[in-house]
Amino acid sequence: MKGNSSHPLRWGLVLSVGGLMLSLTAAQQHPIARTINALMDSVLTDAQKRLPENALKTLKASHELEVRTFATEPMLQNPTNMDIDERGRVWITEAYNYRPAINGNPTTDKGDRIIILEDTNGDGKADVQKVWYQGPELNAPLGILVLGNKAIVSQSPYVWLFEDTDGDDKADKKTIIFQGIEGEQHDHGMHTFVFGPDGKFYFNFGNEGKQLKDAQGNLIKDPFGNPIQTGNKSKLKQGVAFRCDADFKNVEVLAHNFRNPFELAVDSYGTVWQSDNDDDGNKGVRINYVLEGGNYGYTDEVTGANWPAYRTNMEEEIPYRHWHLNDPGVVPNLLQTGSGSPTGMVIYEGNLLPEVYRNQMIHAEPGHNVVRSYPVKADGAGYSASIENILKNEGDSWFRPADVCIAPDGSILIADWYDPGVGGHQAGDQTRGRVYRVAPQGRPYTAPSYNYEDPNSALAALQSPNMSIRYKAWNALMHMGDEAVPALTKLWHSDGNPRMRARAFWILSKMKGNAVIEEALNDANPNLRIAGLRAARQQKADIIPFIKKLSADTSAQVRRECAIALRHQTSPEAAELWANLAEKYDGQDRWYLEALGVGADEQWDSYFAAYLKRHPNPVETKAERDLVWRARTEKASPFLAKLAADDRLSLSKERLRYFRAFDFNTGKAKSDALMKLLIGNNPRQAELTRLALRHLDPEFVKATPAAKSVLKKLMATLSQQEYLEYEARYALPEENGKLLAIALNPDNEHIGSTAMNLLLQQGGGKTVRAILAGKDEDKTRKTLAALRRVGKKESIEIMEQLALSKSQPQWLRQLATRNLGGSMLGEDRILILLREGKIEKPYILYAVQGVATAWRKAIPKEAATYLGGETSVGKPIPKIEEMVSLSGDVQRGVKVFAQNCAVCHQINGQGADFGPKLSEIGSKLPKEGQYMAILYPSAGISFGFEGWNVQLKDGTNLVGIVASKTESDLDLKYPGGTAQRLKMTQVKSMKQQQDSMMPAGLHENMSKQELADLVEYLMTLKKK
Repeated sequence: MKGNSSHPLRWGLVLSVGGLMLSLTAAQQHPIARTINALMDSVLTDAQKRLPENALKTLKASHELEVRTFATEPMLQNPTNMDIDERGRVWITEAYNYRPAINGNPTTDKGDRIIILEDTNGDGKADVQKVWYQGPELNAPLGILVLGNKAIVSQSPYVWLFEDTDGDDKADKKTIIFQGIEGEQHDHGMHTFVFGPDGKFYFNFGNEGKQLKDAQGNLIKDPFGNPIQTGNKSKLKQGVAFRCDADFKNVEVLAHNFRNPFELAVDSYGTVWQSDNDDDGNKGVRINYVLEGGNYGYTDEVTGANWPAYRTNMEEEIPYRHWHLNDPGVVPNLLQTGSGSPTGMVIYEGNLLPEVYRNQMIHAEPGHNVVRSYPVKADGAGYSASIENILKNEGDSWFRPADVCIAPDGSILIADWYDPGVGGHQAGDQTRGRVYRVAPQGRPYTAPSYNYEDPNSALAALQSPNMSIRYKAWNALMHMGDEAVPALTKLWHSDGNPRMRARAFWILSKMKGNAVIEEALNDANPNLRIAGLRAARQQKADIIPFIKKLSADTSAQVRRECAIALRHQTSPEAAELWANLAEKYDGQDRWYLEALGVGADEQWDSYFAAYLKRHPNPVETKAERDLVWRARTEKASPFLAKLAADDRLSLSKERLRYFRAFDFNTGKAKSDALMKLLIGNNPRQAELTRLALRHLDPEFVKATPAAKSVLKKLMATLSQQEYLEYEARYALPEENGKLLAIALNPDNEHIGSTAMNLLLQQGGGKTVRAILAGKDEDKTRKTLAALRRVGKKESIEIMEQLALSKSQPQWLRQLATRNLGGSMLGEDRILILLREGKIEKPYILYAVQGVATAWRKAIPKEAATYLGGETSVGKPIPKIEEMVSLSGDVQRGVKVFAQNCAVCHQINGQGADFGPKLSEIGSKLPKEGQYMAILYPSAGISFGFEGWNVQLKDGTNLVGIVASKTESDLDLKYPGGTAQRLKMTQVKSMKQQQDSMMPAGLHENMSKQELADLVEYLMTLKKK
């Protein structure tokens, strides 16, 4: 629990060693001091390690930087986001009322707080705390941007503008800016706003946000007339990055199809960066350069299918498969960092920190207890990056940096959620929270003052690394108008820092328009030429002359911006300009290729036609082939077919990508091209036939006799597994006879139940009942075996009728009773029948046997009570403090995991793929967090692993995890790693469960020592 120990240990020591005075701080220390600190740490209890006075003991700053505490509990608790105003005051959004419906934690009716922390005596520590706002509507806000006496606060379903109208440091006015955003009380909802160098606001929401409405509740449309609403039917998918004007109008979609981007970071050129989180356990956390108009591949662009769903040319490694990186139309990632839980990010354009961090992203990563930078280098039309740590906690995994901001003096401040977990709907601690300051050693915390009515002073403020100061300076200079132009022009025309020149340029572009934009387009610095083109677009200038000027630029990044600028251009010259840019593609630069794709959006027919005039047979060079692969036009389909059939190209290495590209095109040309492949005479025709049938529309195949004939001939030659895949896709009722044959003689149990499931879906129930009513005992046993795992209403009814029918032979009733419990629906039915006394005493044993291996341990436990004897009482849940004090054995823990956890979790590829992967769980959660997750599984459910009740139109009720959902198909995963594909036409309703799919009561199946052994093993699973 959070709180003060009655016997705190305070190490405010100053040692005298040979006349040298040593102060024990988290900066570089004398070796003797470090040794003494290490020895003192070794005698601290866990409770003492959590005390705020010991917060610095295991924090390690890089490059001779120093870290000090700015504020700790009780001044703040559970900080989710932070900003720093022009006076150096720290503003915090708190989340005491964090996900109570899931984790069961207490709440306050007063609502959460926005607080201000201030250092009034200049010692670098906050000594004053003010509650700027608290209200019952404030519950776990995720974002704050301070704008003088105002603040934009983000909390789904709202974005508010709070205002302090009388200067008493209390918000007294609140206005709705946006509403209708989904993801209320969810980490994947609306996130924070930031102020850009162009005077616009940049913001994002995660994949629970789903839509954006204005203050009146109207769905907002982007400048192209597209509603801002995500979904399988929408062009927008999942998480979205936005930009809007200072009055919150003109909302633009910058990019989409992220999972949960936390915060945008915008540099002085207007280039946008962010991080994005993966589905837990897949080592796919990424850092992105946000290419305007880009699709970032979390789900299938066309169908919305989740990344595990099978597709042609799937990526071999899961971290890349996670983002559909082999698909045309997906922007590459700047950097993939493995596991993690990424949060706040800024661009550091100050001078106080060492050179390695200047002009780079600085990012909070609570999953690995680290704040780090990603030094970026230009790489073609895109970028490359590396990782450089700034601050890491090597001994206290409760360090959970939630946000990082730049202070007026150029130091950075870090808000620490300080908790055994990283959020994700869990909060193991509600009363702790900290803020740290990182700066060169001995640098005091200061806040320069500026005269915002003087152009030169305001211009100096514009160059501040602090966003609040820049916001105030930007608006002051704009308000001055012509009076500010000389100062701005002097900086713009200087040969100084190009980022500071860019800041002056953005304001001048608003004041002077094309004249200053022309200067930017002629600048020697490519980033300023890029800023010039971006400013021209914002000013709604005729950009065609500018693109003509820059389309042959030596910088691929400048040409990238030209391609993006052609998006939705209606000029008669646009297509030829696009073709000019396409000819500059080198066949290697994926960033450039995707920029061309963005530029051709909704105009592929005319743009690609212009390219074809110059390249009438675009299949000879790698660059030509890539453009065919990326194209979204019927004009590309014949060339895709030609490439897919080209024996000079490797089928496994290259040709599969062209088959996959067919999925992103529609129309008769596509069908005709695939039909030629289907009925061709290629040396590898069998493989081409399989692939063509995977990409032709099922209804087209069934309506085309030649295609259907090829399909049936192929299916006659396939293995059982492949056969079922094609039958599931095409649903041919005339194949019911073969489905029955497979169900009765399957290669394995899963194939048998899949075949039986398809058979029942296609009206084969009458045939199944006829077999069970017959006298062939062997067929009857095989049919019941195939029915056991189906778990549909009809399969349950068939087995229940046999189990309860007194007219059936004893062996048949025994077998039917046992098999009835072979699915989750069957387990539930067994308990109902036992409770109602409908299973006769001689058959109770078989009912108990049938559910004995159920992953929900409460099922076999209750069933066993009907065998007679005393009913056992569940063991109380052990206290987490008690368990943390126990020592475990790693080797024994491996066995405990295999016996209790591997049915649902994978470690390094071993185990069932059902729940989150745990290969690096030791890096993510400390022991307290591990025990909390095991003992209270519903207190924090990982996003993407929620349980769903799916009711089918035939009355079947299924419970599982949604692996993928499209307009046509629903893929469910069940404990043990089995999966099932349903047609959405079968589904009546879907409802998310409140409780975790991980069953409670796991502690009842193991001793405390076994539980300690398990956690000891899990703690060894760390990022390598």
